[in-house]
Amino acid sequence: MKRFAPTCLILAIGLAQPALAQQQALPASAAPQAATTAAPDDGGLTGSVTGEGAWQDLGVAIPAFPTDNPVPTAAEGGDTAALGKSLARVVYNDLRNNGLFKPTGPDALPAIAYQQVTAPGFADWRARSAEMLVQGFVRAAPDGRLTVGCYLYDVALGSELARQGYVVQPAEWRRAAHKCADMVYSRLSGESPFFDSKIAYIAETGPKDHRRKQLAIMDSDGANHRFITNGQATALTPRYSPDYSKIAYLSYLNGNPRIYVYDIGSGTQHLVLQSRNPTFAPRWSPDGKSLLFSMAMGGNTDIYRIPATGGTPTRLTNTPGINVGGSYSPDGNRIVFESDRGGSQQIYVMNADGTGQKRISFFGGRAATPEWSPRGDQIAFTCICGNLRVAVMNPQGGAMRFLTNSWQDEAPTWAPNGRIIQFFRTEKNSGRTGIWQVDLTGQNERKLNTPVDASDPAWGPVLP
Repeated sequence: MKRFAPTCLILAIGLAQPALAQQQALPASAAPQAATTAAPDDGGLTGSVTGEGAWQDLGVAIPAFPTDNPVPTAAEGGDTAALGKSLARVVYNDLRNNGLFKPTGPDALPAIAYQQVTAPGFADWRARSAEMLVQGFVRAAPDGRLTVGCYLYDVALGSELARQGYVVQPAEWRRAAHKCADMVYSRLSGESPFFDSKIAYIAETGPKDHRRKQLAIMDSDGANHRFITNGQATALTPRYSPDYSKIAYLSYLNGNPRIYVYDIGSGTQHLVLQSRNPTFAPRWSPDGKSLLFSMAMGGNTDIYRIPATGGTPTRLTNTPGINVGGSYSPDGNRIVFESDRGGSQQIYVMNADGTGQKRISFFGGRAATPEWSPRGDQIAFTCICGNLRVAVMNPQGGAMRFLTNSWQDEAPTWAPNGRIIQFFRTEKNSGRTGIWQVDLTGQNERKLNTPVDASDPAWGPVLP
């Protein structure tokens, strides 16, 4: 039998930056193992998640994760028995909010014994019409670390599809649950994972004409929220670096713009650029060595590139009008941006060195805030078509589709796997803002909970 090498997470308490992972083997289940599938991008049970597939209506049962010995832990609930139900709830919510499966969570299912994790009662689950089964366990080590096991079973075939194990500090227990959900999602859909990732955004408080804007980060489901800046300076347009170690953002203090790079692990930041000219939207290159940004000078606003450590900017556009919002293609060869050089805001692409600039949006209305998909096959943008709506098109400007239809949805950002898009929505009349998600079908939309109003979301890559 082939053993699945589990992912293992060893995280330093209080630091957002993960340490190097260790391997942690899990015991095989008593059920026979199904044949392994190809790499996720080659398809899961049926193939592309953007089409209709049999797996999209799969009933997935997720009972509480039992423990071998209920002992106190610093994690949620106070002991490993209570934590087991919390772990299963996070897995359930990840899969439910994704909109692709029909999971049943631990609050609607009977508890299982610790021994049943590796010896499922398939007949009982078939009687409940479950097609897939996610079972797991949690154990506490003497040093306080937690081992979380996660198994995925095909109930009809009575076979084990996948298993992974994770070791985490108590403060990072949710990461183990997200990794479990990622394993299930990837094995069933054939898509790359995205639940174990983080989101940076701008937290907004205060009256409409005097907003306090702070940089904040949280998990992909809105948990583990924390503020990064204190609000004394206005923070705008954050973006994670490709290796997840840093966040670039724009800061305004007394009207003077500065581009900072914040180091997540150390909690320190360094100044990349300070200018007296209006400056906008820093964006990382795929290799993490440079940043794009826009700056107004001499009546024009152009796109520049600057080393992420600071230095002399290189101008990439030089046309009358406003050129902003550069976003690299995943291979780093092209940049998508918005420009009004033709008389209205539209989407353009150019080579990474600024050559070959051409317009690609030719539908009705205006277009802004483009961002290239991590897969490279689509560009998300804000369509100013009466209302502000999130839309996608291919890199040639064709196959345009609306994904939302509200009053003011803008600034889309992609999930690491290129399937979900996040954006912020402004409520009509009240002006309140919040972060929302929608999948590429446009049918599964939900709001993320944040402690205050929220805008300018930026989705980071999957954590190691």
